[in-house]
Amino acid sequence: MASFVMFASLFLLMASDKDDRLPVNTIRLPPGFKIDVYAGNVPDARSMALSPNGTLYVGTRTGGKVYAILDNDKDNMADEVLVIASGLNMPNGVAYMNGSLYVAEISRILRYDDIDDRIQIPPDPVIVNDSFPSDEWHGWKFIRFGPDGMLYVPVGAPCNVCLREDERYATIMRMMPDGTGLEIYAKGVRNTVGFDWHPDTEELWFTDNGRDWLGDDLPPDELNRATEPGMHFGFPYCHGGYISDPDYGKGRNCSEFAPPAINLGPHVAALGMRFYTGSMFPEEYRGQIFIAEHGSWNRKDPIGYRITLVKIVNSTPVSYGVFADGWLKGREAWGRPVDVLVMPDGSMLVSDDKAGAIYRISYDGE
Repeated sequence: MASFVMFASLFLLMASDKDDRLPVNTIRLPPGFKIDVYAGNVPDARSMALSPNGTLYVGTRTGGKVYAILDNDKDNMADEVLVIASGLNMPNGVAYMNGSLYVAEISRILRYDDIDDRIQIPPDPVIVNDSFPSDEWHGWKFIRFGPDGMLYVPVGAPCNVCLREDERYATIMRMMPDGTGLEIYAKGVRNTVGFDWHPDTEELWFTDNGRDWLGDDLPPDELNRATEPGMHFGFPYCHGGYISDPDYGKGRNCSEFAPPAINLGPHVAALGMRFYTGSMFPEEYRGQIFIAEHGSWNRKDPIGYRITLVKIVNSTPVSYGVFADGWLKGREAWGRPVDVLVMPDGSMLVSDDKAGAIYRISYDGE
């Protein structure tokens, strides 16, 4: 079957190619931070997952491939980029659990067992669950295992703004690792492509992309907090916690729904997010939220194309601002951040699907 085509191939990472194509010296960061190219030949790099042995797995949206990235000499720069799966249907999401790599296509979740030990000749995948909708619009998925051991799988709205009878749309679902027990965890979520759990409370936090065509500055993207199962976050009736939808908001009140934890920039396409749980960055960053903003398309003056920081106190956001930018030059972007991942040493990786690269942000205090 074409979707199960499996092979491993090596891309040689040439330093000169990375330097010429990826001008990371133009990225602005707070004092003491620096950014380097971790892997410079990862076309369409999207969601990331790390195995205990340090192998970085990366999904793609348009390339149909899944990568394994190896830093064999542990010098914080990739030595090998292997294609471990190809011919898949938007395999955006990747998650690792108990020796297996889980990969999310549009309508199904696959599992590659003992992947770290079989990386040169990857195994055939096991179909974990193939019951998800097949719509391509917001059909690509970000997946992660929660602290409850369940795999969380979003199902985006198959539209800009709409209401479907199928209750799975515009939700975050979850299931057991073997694909059983599939259930809706959160409703009214237009399209989340990034979430994480608070390191202390274990509450789910997630980004959500706002609808288009309400103008340059409306509605905002959202950072949401789910304190319990079954919460409804407003879509398609209400946006940003205060904007009634012109088509679907009639007869509904925004007070009916869970408000955002904080509103983000309009149309910034907030995707991957992580709580910073490392110890490399200064104390003020620990326990705070980093967000990859892919960048706007439905806006006259583009914004996003950056990494932002949401600071929280007692699980309450108190500020939202830019941490790293420079991928956008005027009206043109040379890169688009997609996902962030905190490494065991406390550095942070950033994927970029436009430049086809993975970056490493570290702090040395100088």
